[in-house]
Amino acid sequence: MSDTGVLVLNAGSSSVKFAVFQVMENAGDFVVALRGQISGIGSAPVFRAWIGTEASKGESVSSTAEEIGNHQQAIVYALSWIEQYADDLRLIGVGHRVVHGGPDRRSPALVTSELLKELDALSVLAPHHQPHNLAAIRAVAETASDLPQVACFDTAFHATQDSIARCLPLPRALREQGLQRYGFHGLSYEFITGAVPDYNQGRLPQRLIVAHLGNGASLCAIRDGKSVASSMGFSTLDGLLMGTRCGSIDPGVLLHLMREQHMDEAALSRLLYNESGLLGVSGVSADMQVLLNSDDPAAAEAVALFCYTLVRAIGSMAAALDGVDGLVFTGGIGEHATPVREKVCKQLSWLGIDFDANANAANATSITLPGSAVKVWAIPTDEELVITRHTRRLVQALPQ
Repeated sequence: MSDTGVLVLNAGSSSVKFAVFQVMENAGDFVVALRGQISGIGSAPVFRAWIGTEASKGESVSSTAEEIGNHQQAIVYALSWIEQYADDLRLIGVGHRVVHGGPDRRSPALVTSELLKELDALSVLAPHHQPHNLAAIRAVAETASDLPQVACFDTAFHATQDSIARCLPLPRALREQGLQRYGFHGLSYEFITGAVPDYNQGRLPQRLIVAHLGNGASLCAIRDGKSVASSMGFSTLDGLLMGTRCGSIDPGVLLHLMREQHMDEAALSRLLYNESGLLGVSGVSADMQVLLNSDDPAAAEAVALFCYTLVRAIGSMAAALDGVDGLVFTGGIGEHATPVREKVCKQLSWLGIDFDANANAANATSITLPGSAVKVWAIPTDEELVITRHTRRLVQALPQ
């Protein structure tokens, strides 16, 4: 077993999630050595971590951490804990999930001062995510300046889409300011695209639709391994109904709320990002499992609307691909919500899906019957592993 590792960071507005992957020389890949998160940064910070391969296994550590008031202090705290518990593991680099890479970046990049300036300029396009991603990069640079850092972009996978697929129906002057469709969840789609052949006799379906369904949710239409369309567009609000985000909505509704309810930008942002979606429709919870277990009619309505919008959107992705050969469910909902998969697949039987209810109920990976014209899988995603692989590759290419 190697004594080298890669630290992966995913920073949000009030949290930092981290994982340390240990390089396995014989297997040529990685295993999780440590995993944790610091939540409530700036208010009531709590540190939780696990020593072992999974958050549900191994030794767990948890504590309040009142001294953590910002991302810089959170990174210092996490690095100190990692140093204490990682034994002789030597970190060779740090990989970051960065939501926005702009219209042209198709691959991860080593962090430089020039790249940081470029990514800073994109913060106006992703104000709820980008500043926090960059805060983590700066915190590492100040805390462990000798560690090379790699930025992995959620938009990069979709940079293969053609200009029409990315075009918004707005005046050209606005489009020239960066208003276009970008697509997100690209690290998840990259992982799934690489994983599907393992479940399909070594072959990637030519026309593949991937449904990344979690608190954030989106679809991607993939032809020959490349993104051709996505349900998320300019922002992470677009497309599917999500945990607390609205998904696609008539812009006239927003104009109405501004005019009749006198909502300003802050109020609209709070409504669309934090108070809508499954939470808003149900009035019960943003958690799909809670809704599926609830006998509240509003919870059932939220689940039904989620499935309805998902079915319609999958039809749109199939149109973009001129048909479909395979469908993958991934993300927390996609991997675990068997009733959602069943409802969606049955409503899409016209596509050629011959659904296997028994396999689905057993949480099998393949949930269609032999001979189904369209194959359907439920495959766990691993964005952190994608980041780890890219980080190791770029760090190893550096001059020694």
